[in-house]
Amino acid sequence: MAANPPNQANPPTKAELVDRLAASFGLYYGDFTLAAATAGLTASQAKTLSVLRSSPAPMRALATTLACDASNITGIVDRLEKRELVRREPSATDRRVKNVVLTQYGEVTIDTIRARMHTTLAALDALDDTERTALFTLLGRVFPDGTDGLDGSETRR
Repeated sequence: MAANPPNQANPPTKAELVDRLAASFGLYYGDFTLAAATAGLTASQAKTLSVLRSSPAPMRALATTLACDASNITGIVDRLEKRELVRREPSATDRRVKNVVLTQYGEVTIDTIRARMHTTLAALDALDDTERTALFTLLGRVFPDGTDGLDGSETRR
């Protein structure tokens, strides 16, 4: 990482940007993991809830979004279902496909986890409206398929 912050005459290199992103995402993920643990969930379980926050998803799509094996997603969903955070429903268009749906309790749980991300929330609170808008826009350009980063990589489908 550069010792001095970049300026217009000396913009950051791609390597410096990658370093900054890695450090930022690492802090964000740590904050998310700690908040998930306070709810008795693993990061993968909380990430699953976060993905489902935007819409129900078939098991196969969840495995793809979460970048894990289908058998792993089955275990994650089994544990979440046991805690009544999600439920499986047959697809309206293909009865062979099971969609995973976030329950009301699951919604409350992921909202609580996000509210407990104190480090991340404090950092965002330090930004004014213009800076938040700029960050939102830039993140959307850099990561056009995601809506909220590492806490679940909520992918629009």
